Amino acid sequence: MQRPWTMAAIALAVLSLPAVAKDAPRKDAAGEARPDGGRSGSPAKPDTAGPLTAEAINGATFAPPATDRAEDGKGKDKDKRAEKASRPDPKAKEAGDKAPDPLTVKAQVLLDRARFSPGAIDGLQGDNYHRAIAAFAAARNLPATDRLTPEVWEALQSGDREPAVRDYTVTEADAEGPYTTRIPRKMEEQADLDALGYTNAREMLAERFHMSRDLLTALNPGKPLDKAGTVLTVAAVQPMADDKPKGKDLPQDPKVERITVDKTNRDLRAFGADGKLLAYYPASIGSDEKPAPSGETTVKGVAFNPTYTYNPKYGFKGVKTKRKFSIKAGPNNPVGVVWIDLAIPSYGIHGTPEPERVSKTESHGCIRLTNWSARDLALHVARGAKVDFKDE
Repeated sequence: MQRPWTMAAIALAVLSLPAVAKDAPRKDAAGEARPDGGRSGSPAKPDTAGPLTAEAINGATFAPPATDRAEDGKGKDKDKRAEKASRPDPKAKEAGDKAPDPLTVKAQVLLDRARFSPGAIDGLQGDNYHRAIAAFAAARNLPATDRLTPEVWEALQSGDREPAVRDYTVTEADAEGPYTTRIPRKMEEQADLDALGYTNAREMLAERFHMSRDLLTALNPGKPLDKAGTVLTVAAVQPMADDKPKGKDLPQDPKVERITVDKTNRDLRAFGADGKLLAYYPASIGSDEKPAPSGETTVKGVAFNPTYTYNPKYGFKGVKTKRKFSIKAGPNNPVGVVWIDLAIPSYGIHGTPEPERVSKTESHGCIRLTNWSARDLALHVARGAKVDFKDE
């Protein structure tokens, strides 16, 4: 499946302007984001009730209140009580939006392991989280919902009783990198770099374990993330690898034979030959300026760790050069760590240097996933797989 790529045809793969026009986070010596820099702001400071610890997350459970029936004297069915229990308290909404919650962290990890990605695991109940629950409930033939219910919770835990977070010890390789000190804002300047690598250990470790950087920091307060031997708490998911698989080993089982890209719901779904839904991923899909295509196409092939080549005819806003240039490979490359080439010229499915913005910002036409989701899909998608773009 794999073949050499020049990436000259990737006309519409660049990230949304907020994602492209950025400097690398300004970091302190310990690898932490300072309040005046960083791609996602200063580290989160949990202020929810209860500690954000490994014990709290692994021990978290969903249990609707048992008071509804006694309060009304008439009795309410289980579904109504579950819906009320899973609905956020409006008074707690503001705090909950800003601080990670142990139960939400656990639910996001379980969704990720079931291949219903909530995007970056952050412990917050955002749109990606709710859409992942809705997709999971539908796939399991559960009552329609986009929030935790007893049925959803039981299905998530069925057959998966592993801890949601675990210990990870920082290695010498993690500490040493190499890291790219600064990612320029302008793409023309990015072309001058030898590699588009991670900017520090915090960014690298968060992406390896499918987490937001704020959650990684919140789970490990005061710990040096770039010091070998540091024991960290991380999401217990399949870590994102950085190797380059051999073409003869692809696609891996279960094979993806069909993909749907839903422009309205901002997601991508991968199906097997038997029609079974194999994976769900949030996605950034086109923009008003440069919309994603419509209709059907197919997958032509996959490139891991691609180089990105910009052509002036693309006319991206903010890129003023009139010459072609190439940007070296790396997780902070404009198309991330993977390019899945589509039969429609210049369109593809790819990763991103901004995983926490997936589905929350627009793209320049292509389908953008988190790096770990793009890599997961690339490992399983078959050449010739059908891709269907849904407009409604």
